[in-house]
Amino acid sequence: MFVGHYAASLALKSVEKSASLGVLFLAVQFVDILFFPLVLLGIERMNIIENYTASTHFELVFMPFTHSLVASFLWAGAVYAIVMLMPSKQLVKKRSVAFVISAGVLSHWFFDLVVHTPDLPLASDHTLKLGFGLWNNAVATYTLEAILLIMGLWLYLKSTKGHNVIGRYGMIGFVIFLLLINVLNIFGPLTDDSVTGVAVSALVSYFLFAGIAFWLDGKRD
Repeated sequence: MFVGHYAASLALKSVEKSASLGVLFLAVQFVDILFFPLVLLGIERMNIIENYTASTHFELVFMPFTHSLVASFLWAGAVYAIVMLMPSKQLVKKRSVAFVISAGVLSHWFFDLVVHTPDLPLASDHTLKLGFGLWNNAVATYTLEAILLIMGLWLYLKSTKGHNVIGRYGMIGFVIFLLLINVLNIFGPLTDDSVTGVAVSALVSYFLFAGIAFWLDGKRD
């Protein structure tokens, strides 16, 4: 799953408005942000195989340190602790912000569970691997991600208010842009068969989208 993860960011922002939407965009992709550098270091492994599934060109071979269920809980706990260590005079508010950010980190595994082939380990690579395999149906994968993202946008717009033209319509335009990007992501041809190229483009996308979300969120109250 790609843009569908951002549905969790938008929904969690509606729960705790003090949380940065930009940070939440990074949180829901946090394990992937860790995964690609580990792949480049040879610690975790993926192969690029054109049309490996109907929706992806990636065979995810070994990723227990980022994409196992146990690792997801550990990373979510680590992020919670980091946020709690940051200085703040409002302890209750900080706890709430830390909770939604860590929930964003944890959401990644459960969103992936629906679409992945059985490659998500429970703990180590030798434990049971799960995945419901929706990636084998490109139309269903795209439809699910679109529905999730639109639902997240609805919750976000319902709980915030734009104070200028960009604030009122910018996030809607951004979500439409993400949906168009996902057309290429799911239905487009393989454009780069190098692991390094895929890793770099993915990481750039994650941080670019988080920056846009941060900027647009600043236009809403």
